[in-house]
This record gives sequence, structure tokens and C-alpha cells, in this order.
Amino acid sequence: MTFLIVEDSRPTRNLIKSYLSEINIGQKCFFFEVEDGESTLRMLPNGHIDFILLDWNLSSDMTGLDVLKAIRKIDKFKSMPIIMITGDTDKEKVIESIKYGANDFISKPIDKKLFAEKILKAAANVKL
Repeated sequence: MTFLIVEDSRPTRNLIKSYLSEINIGQKCFFFEVEDGESTLRMLPNGHIDFILLDWNLSSDMTGLDVLKAIRKIDKFKSMPIIMITGDTDKEKVIESIKYGANDFISKPIDKKLFAEKILKAAANVKL
């Protein structure tokens, strides 16, 4: 399974990769990393991505929500699992991200056990 980690903080990307490496998804996991929304949208058509972990607060012209909306407009990616990750736990953001197609929402600091549960739940629906 190939994950795309969209996060502008290198330490957070490294933490996410570490946590993903410890989860038994039942298959080998690969990772791509990008720091911003523009790179995400450029990468998707050219790469094989099965799952996206998307930071809400990207330090670029696009927010994670902007990226989510753009991805969900592409037929090929309408059912791809996308989990939003953010340090902001505003309930409105959670509702908005689910409204626009996020499969789930993880708050920072990332709880390792909850992270694993949410990844396994979403990964169970990935068709490879």
C-alpha cells in the first residue's frame, strides 16, 4: 500500500512514517512525502497512491481542505481514503472535512493507538 503524507513539518512526517511502519496492515507499505498542496496535486496523476494523510494547516497557498476538495473532484480519487490531520480540534473543521470527503480526522499531537485504529479502519476498504 502506498501512502502520500502531505505535511509541511518534517518531524511530523517522520513521526507519521514511524507510526505507519509499526502498523500491521497485512502488506508492505511505501511512502511518498510532500510539503504542500500544489505538490500533492502534481504528484497524484503520475504516481500510484492508495491512501493520503493530509495536514489541514499547510504553509502554502492551499489549505488541506482546498487540497481535499480538489482531489475529490477527480473521478479516479473519489473513493481513495483521505485522513485529515491537524493540531486544531475545532469541531467545525471536522464537520467541514467530512462534508468534503475526508474519511476521518486525527488531531495532533497524534495518539499512536488511535492513529493505528483509524488507519486500519480506512485501509480495510482500499482495493489494490
